[in-house]
Amino acid sequence: MKQELLTVAQFKERYQISHTALYRQRNAGLLRTIKIGASTRIRVADAEAWLAKLSGGAA
Repeated sequence: MKQELLTVAQFKERYQISHTALYRQRNAGLLRTIKIGASTRIRVADAEAWLAKLSGGAA
């Protein structure tokens, strides 16, 4: 099963969030990220779940 991954830059552009805010969300346990070597990636499913939590499930 193939999962779509976003780079940090793609995530920031798609959700209009700053670099600092993204890592605050991650460090607070609100957004899951994965490491692939030295790169950080975010599963689209995790990004959508994060957005749904922020918007109270309306997304």
